[in-house]
Amino acid sequence: MTYLQEKIVRFPDRSSDKTSMGLYSADNTLNVGINGTRADLVSEKPHKELETVSLDPLFFYVPVMDDDQKCLGLDKKMEITASVLRSFTDIFYILHIVLQFRTGFIAPSSRVFGRGVLVEDAWAIAKRYLSSYFLIDILAVLPLPQVVILIIVPNMRGSRSLNTKDLLKFIVFFQYVPRFIRIYPLYKEVTRTSVLTETAWAGAAFNLFLYMLASHVFGAFWYLFSIERETTCWQQACHNISCDSNTLYCDVAVNLRNNSFLNISCPLVDGDEVKPPFDFGIFLDALNSRVVESMNFPQKFFYCFWWGLRNLSSLGQNLQTSTYVWEILFAVFISISGLVLFSFLIGNMQTYLQSTTTRLEEMRVRRRDAEQWMSHRLLPESLRERIRRYEQYKWQETRGVDEENLVRNLPKDLRRDIKRHLCLSLLMRVPIFEKMDEQLLDAMCDRLKPVLYTEESYIVREGDPVDEMIFIMRGKLLSVTTNGGRTGFFNSEHLKAGDFCGEELLTWALDPHSSSNLPISTRTVRTLSEVEAFALKADDLKFVASQFRRLHSKQLRHTFRFYSQQWRTWAACFIQAAWRRYRRKKHEQALLEEENRLKDALAKTGGSSPSLGATIYASRFAANILRTIRRTSSRKARIPERIPPMLLQKPAEPDFTSEENS
Repeated sequence: MTYLQEKIVRFPDRSSDKTSMGLYSADNTLNVGINGTRADLVSEKPHKELETVSLDPLFFYVPVMDDDQKCLGLDKKMEITASVLRSFTDIFYILHIVLQFRTGFIAPSSRVFGRGVLVEDAWAIAKRYLSSYFLIDILAVLPLPQVVILIIVPNMRGSRSLNTKDLLKFIVFFQYVPRFIRIYPLYKEVTRTSVLTETAWAGAAFNLFLYMLASHVFGAFWYLFSIERETTCWQQACHNISCDSNTLYCDVAVNLRNNSFLNISCPLVDGDEVKPPFDFGIFLDALNSRVVESMNFPQKFFYCFWWGLRNLSSLGQNLQTSTYVWEILFAVFISISGLVLFSFLIGNMQTYLQSTTTRLEEMRVRRRDAEQWMSHRLLPESLRERIRRYEQYKWQETRGVDEENLVRNLPKDLRRDIKRHLCLSLLMRVPIFEKMDEQLLDAMCDRLKPVLYTEESYIVREGDPVDEMIFIMRGKLLSVTTNGGRTGFFNSEHLKAGDFCGEELLTWALDPHSSSNLPISTRTVRTLSEVEAFALKADDLKFVASQFRRLHSKQLRHTFRFYSQQWRTWAACFIQAAWRRYRRKKHEQALLEEENRLKDALAKTGGSSPSLGATIYASRFAANILRTIRRTSSRKARIPERIPPMLLQKPAEPDFTSEENS
């Protein structure tokens, strides 16, 4: 006896636990495949079932009427096409049956909360499948229409067209029963597990597809029943005059086929105008339109499809039936089916429309409340317009979804992966974070909050406390500093996606001896366009800095200096001040050299013993020149003194010497 292999499982992956509860089949068991899970089969099986159900009615279009000879024939091309398509889908159905013998399941008796026994024994799996849906699947997959058309009918006696019409009518309808039996539990499982209808629009589309499929099926039945009613009229008329019934079928060879009497016995006239010998009821339209005589398949297919769709939509109210019982039952079934399908379709459409308009209505209510509040507080129009623009921009970006709350309610591992997907690439574009390890980056990503700014918004002003670092995802900003408002100093820089601002907070967080007071911003940051960014609060940054000592590496501090706006601005001002000192020193040295040259020239002039008057005149001239040079030099030297120092205060840098020594 084969040993029953059992394995204890505790739902290790996403397809298990709460999610797997939706995979219970009709007998309330959870089926997990040996080579794949039952969820994969559930998602595939309804698709194949509906394809097969939609292909079977094509056999109803095989019979065709010949109005010239007044006989019933067969469409050879339609026979081959329908048989090939049906055989192709049967192959997938057979593969599905084979997979059922390889699909494990969790025994109901062993299932408790969070655990179960996965049965992988082939004999146990086969026994379970053989006792459930095996017989139904075999009946559904039997190629009966192909066998009837290609094997049985050609070897039968009598009219081939008559036998084909009668057998197809019963065989296709017979195989519809097991197919619908399999579709119903699968439809319930799909609806419950949301394998197909994960969203409202998908549910509406699925029910719309069922509506169209029903229209196709009813149209095909209407086509076949129309031919059935006309051949019934022909047989009655032939019986009344005792004619040869073989002349009514085109495939039967007869010496003479004269069926002109059928034009009188079976006229295609409306019963309201004159009472005809035979009442065709709801099938008169198919006969008058000559769609039953057409060999053009698209023409008769779409006409019959439109007839089914029209009467399903109107719930069969326009159907004028005869007193024929089966015709009345057919009309009743159309009316009931239309009512049921239409209610399902409208219900899902309503759900879809409500899902799309609920958030829009919430936005309207929130906007109305904001307008009432602004009016009550007498806010100026400019401030109201800024609030409106922010609310509009926030709606465009989020569509009313509270992303932060949505992510917060997820498990920790999912939250980490989502934050890493959204923020990691942005953090890696910031050079100061390139050297950080993965654990540190995950901690920072987990604490980043999405923020939105409208155009011409001030993120931070110079002199205000800095309470967050901003990492820009999209948009343009302008960062400006005036060195505390001093006259004659101005520095600006444009920020774009991948840049950041608020680096004063990073210096404060890195300092283990920093005070509780937040640092003061040295720059004013203003948005030039709509900006989408992530914000890292001061407390979160302080927590990350205190938890991860690697943040204090010297290499990271040098990288921070190189890319920090504050350090780069200070370095530029320092270089400018050093250049000015060099120029001033060089200018003073040039003046000193000029003075020495004049003194040497006077000494040489005095050594040549000129007249007393010329000597006095030359000395006075030299003294005036030297006085003018000194005055000019003194004035140029005093000008920078009246201008405030251009050098910014050196940015604060944390000292870790005490921490490292300890």
